[in-house]
Amino acid sequence: MTHAQYVFVSYTLTAIVLGGIGLWLWLDRRARLAELKRLEESGVRRRSQDRAGHRA
Repeated sequence: MTHAQYVFVSYTLTAIVLGGIGLWLWLDRRARLAELKRLEESGVRRRSQDRAGHRA
């Protein structure tokens, strides 16, 4: 394996890993936002909010 091949493979694998992490974070964010929406619709509120919905 030449130096150029090594560098190309290393950068490609790094891009794939970082892309996978980015995708995982994006999907997890969507899931957490959906979960928060579902909880708020069911009446669960944050502890830092008073009854009027204002943050303390």
